[in-house]
Amino acid sequence: MIRTVVAGLDGSAESLAAADWAARESALRGLPLTLLHVWEPVPEPMAQAPLLGGETLQYWSEKVPRETAEGIRLRHPGVEVLTEHVPGRPAAILTEAAKSAELLVLGSRGLSGIGGFMLGSVGLSVVAHAERPVVLVRAGEQATDEHEPDPAGNPSTATRFRPVMLGLDTGAPDDSVLGFAFEEAARRETGLRVVSSWNLPPYYVYGLSADLEQHDRITRQKAAELAEVLGPWRQKYPSVDVVGISRSGSPANHLLDASREASLVVVGRRVRRAPLGTHVGAVAHAVLHHCTAPVTVVPHS
Repeated sequence: MIRTVVAGLDGSAESLAAADWAARESALRGLPLTLLHVWEPVPEPMAQAPLLGGETLQYWSEKVPRETAEGIRLRHPGVEVLTEHVPGRPAAILTEAAKSAELLVLGSRGLSGIGGFMLGSVGLSVVAHAERPVVLVRAGEQATDEHEPDPAGNPSTATRFRPVMLGLDTGAPDDSVLGFAFEEAARRETGLRVVSSWNLPPYYVYGLSADLEQHDRITRQKAAELAEVLGPWRQKYPSVDVVGISRSGSPANHLLDASREASLVVVGRRVRRAPLGTHVGAVAHAVLHHCTAPVTVVPHS
């Protein structure tokens, strides 16, 4: 069975942006795109109540995937587009759909006035429980946002992709997260920036002002740890220009700073088997709420 790229669809501006992003990703991967529209049924008397022209609520809900698919086919003629129209609870249906998807793409409203995502309860629940990578795309995301400007400074899709950005914990690197980031950079024929942040142990902090040499030694050690993790991946993906960035301080802040020029940001999420709760990890949570680029959360054990 061929896995497809699945885009959750509800007719909102953010889900339409996610569908277009998913179509571009489908083209890069050479895979079909499935537009999954989940609608919550209403009581039967209300569902059959006449609306404009005698059409029912179900008719209007079915228009969403049909018309979106028509637009996607026009804008992305090389992508095979499938549609599914499923009744039920959106979070549960989308989480289940992710199991057989190559990746799941969801839309999210941009926060008013500042960058980042307005991640609702459905999106947060899916990200926390999905068994496959989940991508969050902001409303208004354009293909040109993923590319560098042309020589005149104008938005363009004919230029090189901006680099992919990966947040990495060198203390517990996971192959699935690293592999996803390297594959995305290779598909886009662009570079990969790997950000690794660390905090000094408390017993070092008080003596550092008097011992800068010790601080430099720790900095070199952390940079060497990052280089060691990335070494085998550089050999596996020789065409990917990899830059390792090792800094002390907040992992989320450093990743957000570096991601302003990224086409895609990749973070990991440790899988928790508890059926309840929406824990996604502090770094992933911060990135999801404040990053302006599309964000992929990759689950790992």
